[in-house]
Amino acid sequence: MSEFDVDLFVIGAGSGGTRAARIAAGHGARVMIAEEDRIGGTCVIRGCVPKKLFVYASRFTEDFEDAAGFGWTLGRPTFDWPTLRDAVANEVTRLSGLYRKGLEGAGVAIREERAVVEGPHEVRLQKSGDLIRARHILVATGGWPAFDPPIPGGELGISSNEVFHLPSLPSRMLVIGGGYIALEFASVFARLGVAVTLLHRGDNVLRGFDEDIRTRLRDALSHAGISLRLGCTVDRIEDLGGGVKRAHCASGAPIDAEVILVATGRRPHTAGLGLEQAGVTLGPIGQVIVDRDSASSVPSIHAVGDVTNRINLTPVAIREGHAFADTTFGGKPWRMEHGLVASAVFTTPEIGTVGLSEQQALAAGHELRIFESGFRPMKATISGRQERIYMKLVVDAKTDKVLGVHILGHDAGEIIQAVAIAVTMGATKADFDATIALHPSAAEELVTMRTARAG
Repeated sequence: MSEFDVDLFVIGAGSGGTRAARIAAGHGARVMIAEEDRIGGTCVIRGCVPKKLFVYASRFTEDFEDAAGFGWTLGRPTFDWPTLRDAVANEVTRLSGLYRKGLEGAGVAIREERAVVEGPHEVRLQKSGDLIRARHILVATGGWPAFDPPIPGGELGISSNEVFHLPSLPSRMLVIGGGYIALEFASVFARLGVAVTLLHRGDNVLRGFDEDIRTRLRDALSHAGISLRLGCTVDRIEDLGGGVKRAHCASGAPIDAEVILVATGRRPHTAGLGLEQAGVTLGPIGQVIVDRDSASSVPSIHAVGDVTNRINLTPVAIREGHAFADTTFGGKPWRMEHGLVASAVFTTPEIGTVGLSEQQALAAGHELRIFESGFRPMKATISGRQERIYMKLVVDAKTDKVLGVHILGHDAGEIIQAVAIAVTMGATKADFDATIALHPSAAEELVTMRTARAG
């Protein structure tokens, strides 16, 4: 009889945890997974999937307006928030069910309760009290919204977890934060007819992205009617009654709103998991410190996904979980490479980016040639919309290698996914130049830029 109840115990049934569990089970491992909330994790339940559906809904506003320029006569469109909210909730439920079926089909035992680590090989299930002995433990608990720094009265605000379930559409919303979550929701609700104010302590949005992209997105958000309060912090929030909250700012007038969305960041979800007591080293914000193979300081405990605070993206968590399972149980060792990962920000206009920004490339010592193009998309020439697309190539001047591609505009995420293949393969600017343009398209600009930026 084995000294272990299972070969692998996974804590967290999100994207990374479920992938690892299914792959490990496919290799013949006995696997158990525990989830204290809903199966599917952040991406499916309260992240990328419902958010992208909200983004689609918000963009119909401009589609209706654009149609007139192409000869369509439409009645005045009206929007019903409960219809969208409930349709998205139903889709989330459907997807959560598919995740469950996938685990069950792979033979993974599911425990819907909180699990806490009690030692290098022990996990305690909190509701039932069962103690499970596992040969390997995988922590895949993701991240959780953090009101950081704490704001007096911050409990009057909501996080991105609750924004999908608002009982009614507010007339005014304050969004606190300057990262992609804050900007995406500000963009969505502004297009749904809400008067949105975005307040951020920094002097620009999207820290860490290419400066030309940051500046152009900031201007586009302002043009869309979002009131930007940059270089400002909130001192406190008070309830004025009647469903209205007031945010008192360190500078400038206070801001009144029915909903205050605090999107100032997320932290790894490790509090109370017992990891430190089991000997696992955690970082300054609670992240599990792991090596390139996702191994923690305790040999039998690994971690993948946002809980490690490496690259906090769903496809990265999935790849990390798959690599762990193949390596540990399949006899096929490989590791997730974090060097080149494409990402998108689903604001309107949206961002697609892969590789180094101009600033990162310079800091790494590269001598650069910068190619860029800004233009009005073909659709806007008829619709009359004052819309722009911006594309930028960051190229190493000595090797001609394309170090980064950055796009702001319609379908930027779709375009960058294809371009990421070329960048990952080490394409040069000459390779881009040798590619025949697909005309007429916005993406053809990527292979027709010939003159580097002066200076």
